[in-house]
Amino acid sequence: MYAIIEACGKQYKVTKGDVVFFEKLDAEEGKKITFDKVILVSDDKKIEVGNPYVKGIKVEGKVIAHGKGKKIVVFKYKPKKNYKRKQGHRQPYTKVEITAIKLPTEKAEKKAEEKVEA
Repeated sequence: MYAIIEACGKQYKVTKGDVVFFEKLDAEEGKKITFDKVILVSDDKKIEVGNPYVKGIKVEGKVIAHGKGKKIVVFKYKPKKNYKRKQGHRQPYTKVEITAIKLPTEKAEKKAEEKVEA
């Protein structure tokens, strides 16, 4: 089972047990975090696409660490004008482990009722 979620203005494909690097999130290390903006959910048999989001499905994760990415160099240059600017940047990130993809309880209850009737 996998899901495509929207977080920090980007879309991520996640499954249970994945470790994903998001842009800096406001959450402490060791705390749980929930992503409600689920765009697509797929199990082995069925794919459910939202409009724009799938209702009732949540992806839960645990914040492992915060840190900074590799340094990139931003260099601006204009020829023949004696203009040069050099600047470095390290993007902060949050490392999250996906613990569960929660399906809505209504569907689970309907499936249980169908099994009882059959």
